[in-house]
Amino acid sequence: MSQPSPAAADRPETALPPFTPAAYARDHWFALVIFALCLVGLFLMLPTLGVSGHGTLLIADFVTLCGLGVAVIDYRRKAAWYRELSQLVASLRRASVFASLVAEPSFLEGAIAYETGRAVGALSAAEVDGLAADEEAYRRYIELWIHEIKTPIAAIKLMTANEGGALASKVAREMERIEAQVDQALYYARSSSLSQDYAIREVNLLEAAREACKRNARFLIERGCTPRFAIPEHLTVLADEPWLVFILSQLTVNAAKYGATELNFNAREEEAGTPRGRTVLEVRDNGCGIPAQDVPRVFERGFTGEVGRAHGSATGMGLYLVASLCAAMGLHVGLASEEGVGTRLILTFPHDRTRKLLSQQ
Repeated sequence: MSQPSPAAADRPETALPPFTPAAYARDHWFALVIFALCLVGLFLMLPTLGVSGHGTLLIADFVTLCGLGVAVIDYRRKAAWYRELSQLVASLRRASVFASLVAEPSFLEGAIAYETGRAVGALSAAEVDGLAADEEAYRRYIELWIHEIKTPIAAIKLMTANEGGALASKVAREMERIEAQVDQALYYARSSSLSQDYAIREVNLLEAAREACKRNARFLIERGCTPRFAIPEHLTVLADEPWLVFILSQLTVNAAKYGATELNFNAREEEAGTPRGRTVLEVRDNGCGIPAQDVPRVFERGFTGEVGRAHGSATGMGLYLVASLCAAMGLHVGLASEEGVGTRLILTFPHDRTRKLLSQQ
């Protein structure tokens, strides 16, 4: 069964070169060459100054030990900081928090790298804030436009309701399709701030399923798709009602669009009265099904797959929004399908009431 996975953050590979003794020596090869030349100079000059061979060796050993001591101390001091930096960069997700997560080093090269990172982080934070402000303004505009466009849609639906004939029926059907697309656009526009736009309440599951089918009744009739409900009348689940109806509407439209003549809503409770208690809603259709290679990707944004491309009208946004809304409400969604047999989508509603309390804070 396919399950939606959180979108992985797009980030480049940022592994730093390892700070090893060999790498440190290669980086300081010029100093090592000069040090070796100095030792050679000592061996050549000290005897001419009357220093015995034993004394020359003693002085050379002392200078060598001092040089090695300086190199070891310098390496250990830098290695600890670069090791911390490498671990941080491997797990860093936001450049703006760099300076607060790594200690300021005491050596010059590290201090330069630290200040550079802090400056880049501050610039990144400013850019992100600007992009967020632009995105929020754009989202508000889209929401306003959608609310405005709903007015003429409602007016046209009212006018066609008072008219008879095949033409009025076709216009009403097309207006329902427009309204469904407008609703999808609205939920997508809000998808960046879903946590601020829902309230989990007890929702009658049968009524939500019937409302979803009622909204798409003309389409279901046109496609010859008959919904059937096997949901207890008084069964409630914890969810946001508008979101749940939208989710079930997407599943209803998908089933009818892809050749289903039967659409079954079945609900059951599992492990009730335990911490793992949950209500499971299974939405099963007998449509054309989804090819096996496409099933793992059905919840990806913009993925249409072989069946969607064949029908030509798929946007790849319906199931993506279903997965996004379910994730925001703490629901689990999974899908299984067999080509030529049908599709089965399962929504799991935990009985954990803390989700309701959290949504009210």
